[in-house]
Amino acid sequence: MVEIQQAGGVARIFLNRPEKSNAVNTPLLLQLREKLEEMRSHADLRVVVLAGRGKAFCGGADVTELATLDATNGGAFVERIHRVCAALRALPVPVVAKLHGAVIGAGLEIAAACDLRVAAPGTKFAMPEVRLGIPSVVEAALLPRLMGAGRAAWLVLTGDFIDAARARDWGLVEEVGGDEAVEKLVESLLAGDREALRQQKALCQLWDEAPLQESVARSVEAFGRAFRGGNTISSRLKGKRN
Repeated sequence: MVEIQQAGGVARIFLNRPEKSNAVNTPLLLQLREKLEEMRSHADLRVVVLAGRGKAFCGGADVTELATLDATNGGAFVERIHRVCAALRALPVPVVAKLHGAVIGAGLEIAAACDLRVAAPGTKFAMPEVRLGIPSVVEAALLPRLMGAGRAAWLVLTGDFIDAARARDWGLVEEVGGDEAVEKLVESLLAGDREALRQQKALCQLWDEAPLQESVARSVEAFGRAFRGGNTISSRLKGKRN
């Protein structure tokens, strides 16, 4: 259900239930979380790309499992989605969501938990939970940070689809493009200093969550730490020239 390819510091993770449009169920969520948590200790890891096999990135939660949920187990299921999203955010390296086909419900929450998103032309996005009698929860809370409150509300209150162009215009995805756009982005990330990228990811998350003064103060501390051990910008530039 989860396929992983690793080479050159890049881990490519594929949701692999194409016959179900990669809809997430408990076994997939548990396996994906386990693999993500294992990757946190990979010292050579520099970039992660999350994608889906088949015709869609993720069609949301598996309707077969949704039909079994009630007051006794519904919370546990959605908590498993949250733990996958938390594991993505906890990875110390940039995570790129490679989106295509449909990105729906839980699939959109997982995409929102990534650092950057590239959507293929024709990709459709929706948060249709209200039409099923449930609210959008857990990492749907990231949507206002990406899109603004009004546009996020439009998605979760109407349940309507938006296309890739509107998703880009609204700030939900950073770029519309295919494989070439994703690989160009990966190359740009690999061009960055390994440790600086890890620090920058941590700061980006801090800026999302902390008050401005704390964000600035901790950013200054991170800048100072970058020079420990005798490292200087001039020495790094010299190393690149050599």
